[in-house]
Amino acid sequence: MKAVIQRVSSASVTIDNKKVALIESGLLILLGIVDDDNYEDIKWLSNKIVNLRVFGDENGVMNTSLKDINGNAIVVSQFTLHASTKKGNRPSYIKAAKPDVAIPLYETFINQLEKDLGKNVQTGKFGADMKVELLNDGPVTIIIDSKNKA
Repeated sequence: MKAVIQRVSSASVTIDNKKVALIESGLLILLGIVDDDNYEDIKWLSNKIVNLRVFGDENGVMNTSLKDINGNAIVVSQFTLHASTKKGNRPSYIKAAKPDVAIPLYETFINQLEKDLGKNVQTGKFGADMKVELLNDGPVTIIIDSKNKA
């Protein structure tokens, strides 16, 4: 499971000209899933994200987490995070999990993140053509792969 986490001043997701998610200060999480991802990946990644110290403390040092600031999050499924670009110029998405595997894992990740954060998490819609807007704060962008825990 791979996540691109962006600290944002604001972020939104629009589908068919309708805004389906909107947050102020928090994290925009782009989530890519592969076939061998499982509940252990979900628990580890969710815990890592909510406790990641990427928000400024009283001295402006990145020393507080999403949980500490009671911040908000948007999770957007993004199979393209697992693109392979080794051959040619057209990315291959063969590593990305198909919807029958990915959707239940995506939904379980959202539920776990809500549990760990102690609040509702906003989302895009799996498989939809989404327009994602964000104002990256910092900029702070971090990539976390649950397969690289060590």
